[in-house]
Amino acid sequence: MIEKLTDQILDLRDRWNRRDSGNRLFGWLSLPVVVIILLFLALGIYWSEEPDGFDVSEAALLKAPETTAKITTGSYTTSAAIVAMETLLDKRGGYLSNDKLPPSIFLDNIPNWEFGVLVQVRDLTRSMRNDYSRSQSQSTEDVDLIIAEPQFNFDSKSWFLPATESEYSEGIDALYGYLNRLQNPENPEAQFYARADNLKDWLNQVEKRLGSLSQRLSASVGQTRLNTDLAGDAEAVQSTRTAQQLDVKTPWFEIDDVFYETRGAAWALIHFLKAVELDFESVLEKKNALISLRQIIRELESTQETLWSPMILNGSGFGLFANHSLVMASYISRANAAVIDLRSLLEQG
Repeated sequence: MIEKLTDQILDLRDRWNRRDSGNRLFGWLSLPVVVIILLFLALGIYWSEEPDGFDVSEAALLKAPETTAKITTGSYTTSAAIVAMETLLDKRGGYLSNDKLPPSIFLDNIPNWEFGVLVQVRDLTRSMRNDYSRSQSQSTEDVDLIIAEPQFNFDSKSWFLPATESEYSEGIDALYGYLNRLQNPENPEAQFYARADNLKDWLNQVEKRLGSLSQRLSASVGQTRLNTDLAGDAEAVQSTRTAQQLDVKTPWFEIDDVFYETRGAAWALIHFLKAVELDFESVLEKKNALISLRQIIRELESTQETLWSPMILNGSGFGLFANHSLVMASYISRANAAVIDLRSLLEQG
């Protein structure tokens, strides 16, 4: 009886020792996993910090060839576009929108910020190719802008053969080529025409972008909107019939995406508008529109204030918690209204 009991005790001891050994082994295996997770977390936080702004005037001076004694018209706008694209590629973590490995694949705030900047660069370079660099509708396109504009419209999420970074780098090189010829007094082929009608056409694109972003931000709380698609024209028609009232609401998992896309778009627009202020100074002074332009910049700068919350809050309009999307929509809507006023001033004789 005693021997049997002793055998049972020894058997229990052996089982416990085997269990303890397994736990120790599991602990040693889990330690590297925990370290890797913490490393990815720290790296993700570090890469998720938005880039600082840059001085447009300083950027134009830095990009100018050493032989150039004077910054020419269009240098500020072109340099701003170059630095904005270089920021996308060279900021912390580099370009993240097309990354397929951790921690980048788990990040979405900065990739959406990148897309907001990219859309504004695409609109600006399209205007540079079609309007700013051409004196009239029958004039030829600039040879460098023909390359730059489509390069920036390449798929923003392509990671291999070809990678997005390589395509955008070719676009940046083409912009450098345009800028160098623009600042060469012996080469009159490259031009930048700072005219009111050219600026007005680009602002028309800005107005539409800001209006769309404002609507998407406001939809964070859900709205029932009247269908105004054909308002203002009694004879207007559309392809298919739609309801008189529309229920619009941004899915909860896309709310922060829209917020950071807007932050990126506003970041880019701030620099482009500051460049416009310098390149179109005489036109804006003649139209008495400098104050209107500066008001747009001031409203957009408010969108870049530090976000102290660890996440984008989505409270109701007058609820207990904040709604960051509605705050952002307020700034964007005011900036959009100021853009409309500025376009109106430019249309006046």
